[in-house]
Order: sequence, then structure tokens, then C-alpha cells
Amino acid sequence: MNPVFRAIIFSGLFLQIGIWVRNFAVLLFVMEQTNGDAFAISMISVAEFAPIFIFSFIGGTFADRWSPKKTMVWCDILSALSVFAVLIALIFGTWKVVFFATLISAILSQFSQPSGMKLFKMHLPESQIQTGMSVYQTVFAVFMVLGPILGTFAFQSFGINISIAITGVAFLLSAVALTFLPKDRKLDEEAGKTTLWQEMKSGVSYVLHKKELSLLGLCFLGAGLGLGFIQPLSIFLVTERLGLPKENLQWLFMMNGVGMILGGAGVMIFAKKVAPQRLLALGMLINAIGLAVLGLSTNLWLTLTAEFFNGLMLPCIQIGINTLILQRTEGAFIGRVNGILTPLFTGSMVLTMSVAGMLKEQFSLIAMFEIAAFFFILGMVFILPLYNQKAETKSLDIQ
Repeated sequence: MNPVFRAIIFSGLFLQIGIWVRNFAVLLFVMEQTNGDAFAISMISVAEFAPIFIFSFIGGTFADRWSPKKTMVWCDILSALSVFAVLIALIFGTWKVVFFATLISAILSQFSQPSGMKLFKMHLPESQIQTGMSVYQTVFAVFMVLGPILGTFAFQSFGINISIAITGVAFLLSAVALTFLPKDRKLDEEAGKTTLWQEMKSGVSYVLHKKELSLLGLCFLGAGLGLGFIQPLSIFLVTERLGLPKENLQWLFMMNGVGMILGGAGVMIFAKKVAPQRLLALGMLINAIGLAVLGLSTNLWLTLTAEFFNGLMLPCIQIGINTLILQRTEGAFIGRVNGILTPLFTGSMVLTMSVAGMLKEQFSLIAMFEIAAFFFILGMVFILPLYNQKAETKSLDIQ
């Protein structure tokens, strides 16, 4: 196994343990402290998502200026230190500092994540990128299933203090894993001669000048808008469409998670045979059909089957997108491209999430899921011009 790939995977494993233990421990702790206050619980999501809007593009630009290994190691160390600082404040001060454990880690991840993408680009041969991304996304998929169990177990068994300490140790272990990466290559001297603002502008120009990346951005927009409509409404599939107690929602999540694990493994096997844009188009199409079925279904097994196929195809979307970004972007622009496209997806998702409840009252649950399916079809249509295209990363002269 490629040593760079091995170090990134082990780092990812430790990070996922830390993130899921932190997220669920904080969620359950805040619910306990506030008796389930909706505003306090929503602030956890704000702490997770707000840094993506504010810091993603800035973090991506700095990731292009800084050495990726050093950036990732320091981000993990600083995340661990911030978590331990929160732990001390928890012991001697107020419980409300737990929000900062999520906020600071989320900010630092906006600098670390694009650096990880740069390492994939720098150290993996073109033929191995899609396989590498498949393994990486499968790790995320496994934790979508195991993470909530792990986080809940840690909090219920050890309480908030030990859970936060586990998070800090996991971040430190991630930093240790990254020290096994080869030394960073010397960065282009030209990078130091431009200002941060000039580099941010050139990043936007780069995306606008590259047809593939512009289309990918529109695809992100469609998927984000679609997901936002249904993200807060899954519970109503169980209570309204299936007429079951709300506790049965866990079975829908479980089927989705199992599908994601199998989907990630499947993409690993076929990675070299299927182009990433075809994976992405197929994933968008099947997810659109799955969402349409979910909205219409009143049968538990049909709903579970649709959830399974949605989960099965989600890695196709994630791996297709990440592989396309890596294949169609020059190494010097990876951070900025990532920093532009990610907020497009998250921003559009949060936008429709914020109006989903209100629109459901005006229309119906079926209408919401069918609208979401439409946006996935729209996203797929944007990517179709790339369907038969071969991979290429031509340099662009951008002023």
C-alpha cells in the first residue's frame, strides 16, 4: 500500500473516532443540560456548518500556499489542544463551552481537508486516485453506521469529560499518523509573490474558466438544494407515510448506512473501469428515483429498499465528485477549488433546510420529496456534457 495513502487512511480513522464521539457526546450532553431545548441543539449544527461558509474558501486558499503535511499535522494538534482547553473549562467553569469543541475543530478542518486532497493529487498516480478516494469514502461510510453507536456508548459509559478527552487523544493520534507522510516538497517560489486576495481571485477565475469545474459546481448546487428539502423531514416518512412510532427512524438510517458501506466497497472494485463522471451521473439518477419512491411509499419494506439504494449510490456521488476535482484541477489550485465548491453544496443545502418545514405545511411531504428528486435530476443534467469526456488537466493562463 502506498505509504502516503496509508498515513491518510489511519489519520482519517482517528479523526472519525474523535469527531463522532465529540458530536454525539456534545449532542446528548446539551440535551441533558437544557431538557431538549431546540435552540440550544440547533446551535450545535450552527457550530458545525457556519465555519464551512466563513472559512472554506479562505482555508482552501491557505492550503494552496502552505505545505500540506505541516498544515494537516498542526491542524490536528491545535484541534486537540482546543479540545483539552474545553475539557479544563468544563471541569472548572461552565458547560456552555462544549460548543467551542465543535466550532474550533470545524474551523481547523477547513484548512486541513483541502490539504489532504492536495496530498492525494501529489503522491498518488492518476490511475490510483479513484481507488484511493473509494477507500477513503468507505471509511466515512462505516462511521456513518458505527459513529452514532460509538459516540452514544462513550457518553453513556463515561460521561462528557472522558468523551471530550477521548476526542482530544484521537486528534493527537491523527497527527502522529500524519508524521509518517514523506517530507513536503518545496512549494513554488511564485506562490509567495502574490497576495492572499490575488490568489482568491485567481481561484474563482480558474473555476469559471474550466467548464468541467463550473458544471460540477452546478451539480453541487442541485444536490445541495435537493438534500436540504428532505434532510429535516425523514422522521415524517416514518410517522406520516408509514404510520409507525418515530423510534423506527433508526432502521431507515441503518439501511442507508449499510448501503453506503457496500456502495463504497463496490466502487473500490470497479474504480478503474468506470469514469468518475459516469459514477456521478448514475449516483444522481438512482438517488433521484430513490427520493421519489421514498415520498410516495407507504410500505415499510419499499421505503427501506429505497433507503438502501440511496445509500448504495451515495459513494458514487461523493467519489465521482472528489475524483473529478482531483483529475481536472492542477495541484496548485486544489485547495481553492475545494473551497469554492464545498460552500456551494452546503450553502444550498442549509438554504432549503431552513424553509423545508414551512414548505411542508404549505404543500405536502410527498411534494417535498418529489421536488428533491427533481433537483437531483437537474444536477445530473448539468454533468451530462462531461459523460463521454476523457480525463485531462490542461493548464490555464489566468490573470
